[in-house]
Amino acid sequence: MKIRIHHRTAYTYETPVGSVIQILRLTPRNYEGQTVRYWRIDLDHDALLQKSEDAFGNIVHTLSLTDPLDNLAVTVDGEIETHDTNGVVQGAYERFPPSLFLRETDLTKADGAITDFAAKTVGSGNTLERLHKLVDAVYNEIKFDVGPTDASTTAAEAFEHRHGVCQDLSHIFIAAARSLGIPARYIGGHMLREDGELQQEAGHAWSEAYVEDLGWVAFDPAHGISTTEAYVRVAVGLDYLGAAPVRGSRLGGAHEKLEVSVTVDHAGRQQQ
Repeated sequence: MKIRIHHRTAYTYETPVGSVIQILRLTPRNYEGQTVRYWRIDLDHDALLQKSEDAFGNIVHTLSLTDPLDNLAVTVDGEIETHDTNGVVQGAYERFPPSLFLRETDLTKADGAITDFAAKTVGSGNTLERLHKLVDAVYNEIKFDVGPTDASTTAAEAFEHRHGVCQDLSHIFIAAARSLGIPARYIGGHMLREDGELQQEAGHAWSEAYVEDLGWVAFDPAHGISTTEAYVRVAVGLDYLGAAPVRGSRLGGAHEKLEVSVTVDHAGRQQQ
């Protein structure tokens, strides 16, 4: 499958910003499930954009602006060719052993409720069977709801209220898997929706868990499935903060307004 992605992040400020520095994790890597055919990052201001890699091997661009401005837009345009691997992630760039992804973070800390939920949900069986039970349980237990949570909401908080967005469901799945002794990590990327809806308010998020003798396997608790060729994998981290598409700081600039628009479509389809 060939997927076209257009991702625009735009900022406006009530008063001018003196300087801006941002870390952009917007560029995917090749692995056996996907090939980057074309990818470009554009800015609407002259700026220094330096490419590097972070600790997890994600492709990172550091954006630096030192001239005053009252608006800024970062636009990504690219095309990815994907193949269905039944959720198994092979050939991905790995810097750390799977055991690192048992590490707890503030966003993915499993409280007693999540630990009990995981233990009661998965029962017996091999690791892969238990993970499929877990992703089904999170999908059925947590209502997808775009209103009540934000980027700082923890897995425990989202689980307590039984609702959240894909980020929250992924954090819950990760916390539950780690409580079972299964390495798990956060994935940021994009998904081509089956309902034909091309315009999205943000990217997508899911999880990967490690299975001995098989490797990393991707699970999307927001849909209760393993990933398919409709998914484009961009960044990996222990939680959202490690895979966030844009993070940064600014000097000055009161009352920031952020607008994000994402279009995910079949490559080659005529845009409306």
